[in-house]
Amino acid sequence: MEDALMWEKLPDKKVRCNLCHFHCVIPEGKTGICKVRVNVNGELKTILDSYASSVMIDPIEKKPLYHFYPGTSVLSLGTWSCNFRCKGCQNYELSRTFPTEETIAQISKKITPEMAVEMAKRYGASGIAWTYNEPTIWFEYTLKSAKLAKKVGLYTAYVTNGSITEEALDMIGPYLDAFSVDIKAFSDESYRKITPIFDWRKILDTIVYAKTKWNIHIEVVTNVVPTINDSEEEMRNLARWIKENLGRKTPWHITRFFPYLELSHLPPTPIETLEKIHDIGVSEGLEFVYTGNVLGHHYENTYCPKCKRLVIRREGFNIVEKHTVNGKCEFCGEDLNIVE
Repeated sequence: MEDALMWEKLPDKKVRCNLCHFHCVIPEGKTGICKVRVNVNGELKTILDSYASSVMIDPIEKKPLYHFYPGTSVLSLGTWSCNFRCKGCQNYELSRTFPTEETIAQISKKITPEMAVEMAKRYGASGIAWTYNEPTIWFEYTLKSAKLAKKVGLYTAYVTNGSITEEALDMIGPYLDAFSVDIKAFSDESYRKITPIFDWRKILDTIVYAKTKWNIHIEVVTNVVPTINDSEEEMRNLARWIKENLGRKTPWHITRFFPYLELSHLPPTPIETLEKIHDIGVSEGLEFVYTGNVLGHHYENTYCPKCKRLVIRREGFNIVEKHTVNGKCEFCGEDLNIVE
């Protein structure tokens, strides 16, 4: 175990973890909701250390981040467990595995922050992303890695459910470049059907704080689940919130749901539903609304909102045509909110 960050002592050897919005109060010998942060004799520890469950060189578009160094590759790292219990999680094998201190070394690859940075450079990756499960619960590791990555010119990204607290963001914010962040729904009822959660509006506050305080590049992802979060009213309200709070040039990825786990009884999202939500987003003033998990759909591409020309054509996660210069349209000079 190693010492955890972002916690405070309470009476009777209890501690309060201040890393995510659950703010777990943990008695001695117990864990928080993520199961990997343990109260040992009145002090908070983490069992995760440098233990990775998954490591891969990915296109950055897979995160999905379409407006952040497009066409580059990124070293993607994940660990075990999660602080959410999403009923249709596609990474169930990772997010719902809660290893003990005794077993974690047996099921993991040990990749220290130094090794991660060296690996990214060796394989020609332009940055490091912490993904596959919620990176916030791996905070100590991601913080060390992000600091090292920035020293050698690598970019950094969180693929996150947005549950990190402002206090934790203040610590990692200077070293974090991008957020691919889920807004899973836009109502109490829908969020309850997707995952048991605290007040989901805190996620919205976190996203705005990441953008305004630390200038973190934001792209929003919503997995559209039939009969749960696919109503026109809910999606219109979400699109309106993105525009008013993050800006009209913020990419919104609306992705196709496929049945899994406790949501296996639901059908895949009809493509027509995604197209309808795309049109809702555009009608609310968003300039970059993308469909995901629909290979070859033309809404995977980037079009200039001013001159309407195709500026990035994608086939899956591959860029096959690109007409941008320093984040602007090559044809008319419009700012596309692309970091490159």
